Amino acid sequence: QVQFVESGGGLVQPGGSLRLSCAASGLTISSRTMSWYRQGPGKERDLVARITSSNGITVYTDSVKGRFTISRDNAKNTVYLQMNSLKPEDTAVYYCNTFFSPHSWGQGTQVTVSS
Repeated sequence: QVQFVESGGGLVQPGGSLRLSCAASGLTISSRTMSWYRQGPGKERDLVARITSSNGITVYTDSVKGRFTISRDNAKNTVYLQMNSLKPEDTAVYYCNTFFSPHSWGQGTQVTVSS
C-alpha cells in the first residue's frame, strides 16, 4: 500500500521560510516523477512543483518560481519542498504524490503564512 506522510508545516510570518518533507512508503520514488500540491481555503488542489525521476528536472507553477525548491533524497525515499519568501497566499495544506497516476492522498501538512 502506497502512503505519503507530509511534515514540516506550521505558522510563519510573511517573508519566512519552511522546509516540507514527504516520506513515501510502498513505492520507490527514484523511479517516479514526484510532485508537491497545495489546497488553499475554499480552493481546489493545485500542482506546485514536480521533479523528474531520471535527471531531476524541476518545474514550478508561476506563483512560486524563484521562491520554492523541490528536491529528492532517493536513499531516504523522501521528497522535500524548501519554501522561502513566503506570502499569505501560500497558506494551504500541502501534499505530495506521484505526478503520473497519483495514489491516495496523505494527510498533508498545514502551512499558514500570517503576521
